[in-house]
Amino acid sequence: MSVKAELYDVIRKPIITEKATMASEKGAVVFEVAIDSNKPQIKEAIEALFGVKVKAVNTAITKGKSKRFRGTAGKRKDVKKAYVTLEEGNTIDVTTGL
Repeated sequence: MSVKAELYDVIRKPIITEKATMASEKGAVVFEVAIDSNKPQIKEAIEALFGVKVKAVNTAITKGKSKRFRGTAGKRKDVKKAYVTLEEGNTIDVTTGL
């Protein structure tokens, strides 16, 4: 597998919510990442894919809710989010495609 494909396995997609927009005003960008990825892997992937300098990476795991699907009990998947703080002068525009 190519190196770029491995980076895309770590970074799944950007998260665009009200809370993520508030974080972007403070120089942070929020991404959904692989559940088994760690902070150094996330930092390396962001720097390689977007060509920016990362100051810090904070992660949060949101546990999946128990829901009913067509009358059957089920569970949503767990989601890991990475709040990536960028160095001064670096930006990532998540509204455009990669």
